[in-house]
Amino acid sequence: MARPMTMAEKILAAHAGLDEVVPGQLVECDLDLVLANDITAPIAIKTVREIGSGVFDKDKICLVPDHYAPNKDIKSAEQTKVTRDFAHEHQITHYYEQGCMGIEHALLPERGVVVPGDLMIGADSHTCTYGGIGAFSTGVGSTDAGVGMATGRAWFKVPETIRIVVDGELPEGASAKDVILHVIGKIGVDGALYCAMEFAGSTIEALTVEGRLTIANMAIEAGGKAGLFEVDEKCREYVRARASRPFVEYHPDADAAYKQVIHIDAADVAPCVSWPHLPSNTHPVAESRHIKIDQAVIGSCTNGRIEDMRAAAEVLRGRTVADGVRCIVIPATQAVWLQCVHEGLMDVFIDAHCVVSTPTCGPCLGGYMGILAAGERCVSTTNRNFVGRMGDPTSEVYLASPAVAAASAVAGHIALPSDL
Repeated sequence: MARPMTMAEKILAAHAGLDEVVPGQLVECDLDLVLANDITAPIAIKTVREIGSGVFDKDKICLVPDHYAPNKDIKSAEQTKVTRDFAHEHQITHYYEQGCMGIEHALLPERGVVVPGDLMIGADSHTCTYGGIGAFSTGVGSTDAGVGMATGRAWFKVPETIRIVVDGELPEGASAKDVILHVIGKIGVDGALYCAMEFAGSTIEALTVEGRLTIANMAIEAGGKAGLFEVDEKCREYVRARASRPFVEYHPDADAAYKQVIHIDAADVAPCVSWPHLPSNTHPVAESRHIKIDQAVIGSCTNGRIEDMRAAAEVLRGRTVADGVRCIVIPATQAVWLQCVHEGLMDVFIDAHCVVSTPTCGPCLGGYMGILAAGERCVSTTNRNFVGRMGDPTSEVYLASPAVAAASAVAGHIALPSDL
């Protein structure tokens, strides 16, 4: 009889063809999906060509040009062309061209490409997002992604698991983004270093699937290897509405061994912002009102889904962005963009004097569509606020939820919607 196991251990064991695994064990696993984008794919493609085998399965590779798409300059156009040509050469099923694309980590769950129980690697650190629907997904280097594309296999060191139990009702104004910022503020950016983070509790069960994807997305910001949520009826409905292939649910054993179990009372999760220059530098919004801003960004693979757009529009409706502030709204996919049109959210954003972009990672990584000048401050729904992340090394990024980012854009300083 197999030892009691966590979600992460069960998924890795199944894909390694083993009855059980233990933390620290090295295992070679079959992959369900391999992902790369316009920045990371060219290096992965070079690796595939060096191996000389072609791709292991054209249906299990995802190529999404999203970081500099539409291309901002000649170099980014060349990167995307390498990716595009390879996708056409190998008839990659899940290649998403501009006009049909979106930010990779919002797009793939929306399209039903990734499903619960999958083991997936991606040449992007926020590949951990898919744990929000019960998949073990993790970021790797481009060379590892290239080997995965060629062979369909990758090796893993089985991580220890930290279980994070959040119970109770969130205070008014607090969201899934505040939950993960609270957790990172509590344990630090290396608090879950090379650990799987398994989220549970009544607060987590009450979240939408979109909220769970937001939390899983930022597991890497605590050093996590993966962020995992159990599959429940909400998740099943979400996946069945989008995916055509069957999926497997892996639930942790009741007596599984954890490195640590952290209990959080939802009542302690206030709307918060991460001050520069670490996601763990969290402060309540109520104590951050003195911070004036030059820009607000609402979007990204963390908070660019339709519920995020609705939350921002709710705050912006009937209001305008403060003089001297730019507010950039980036729906994460074409489907979200179109839904914003159908629901009248675009009218709200335009009437509020926001810039609305086509889906792109854009400003999140200091790419384009909102680079900061020296000394400028931005409140952003993205996931990182490192030095120079969004532009000049002396600029500052404050991480927040869509509602707080929208309220701050209107107030001209970091603010709560209730302040307006």
